Amino acid sequence: MKADLYVSVDIEADGPIPGMYSMLAVGMAVAGRFDGHEFTAAKPTEATFYRELQPISDHVDVNAVRAAGLDRERIAREGSAPEEAMHAAAAWVTEQAGVIRPVLVGYPVVFDWLFLHWYFVRFMGESPFGFSGALDMKTMYQQKARVTLDAAGRNDLPTFLRSTRAHTHHALDDAIEQAEIFSKLFTWDGQSGI
Repeated sequence: MKADLYVSVDIEADGPIPGMYSMLAVGMAVAGRFDGHEFTAAKPTEATFYRELQPISDHVDVNAVRAAGLDRERIAREGSAPEEAMHAAAAWVTEQAGVIRPVLVGYPVVFDWLFLHWYFVRFMGESPFGFSGALDMKTMYQQKARVTLDAAGRNDLPTFLRSTRAHTHHALDDAIEQAEIFSKLFTWDGQSGI
């Protein structure tokens, strides 16, 4: 059994789906490792990756761009080409993981996974996370807390499971924030405060 390397990922996009819309930024931070017996939390600011990517289409949901706080026109000029960004991201993940399995984590994972997996496959042919290497932190909380999915949002987390960092909608900031939450969630027994 391979150990897992948990990589917290956050993306910012200019719309709801990849292909028609563009991923404008990706942030990643190592959250920890689990060998099947022992979880070791990482200091999430020590191993990070961030890129802004040039848009791949002209479709834009202005509300999505506004929420991300990104200057799409600047990113179109100064951002990395998607091929370069995805190769650099894959190389970073591979370097961090070494011989253990990289697992993408997010809160919730579905939106970030959708874009990141699509971009890896579109611009590289495959993802370093494989086709199913992801854990959803929202589901982890929902199951441990025994609440409905509607009561499992990030703002529903008890104080002892939250990060001390603000949720800024900057992809790297939010990946680091999520990495801190993941470490707390992973070790939480679902009953007591930490």
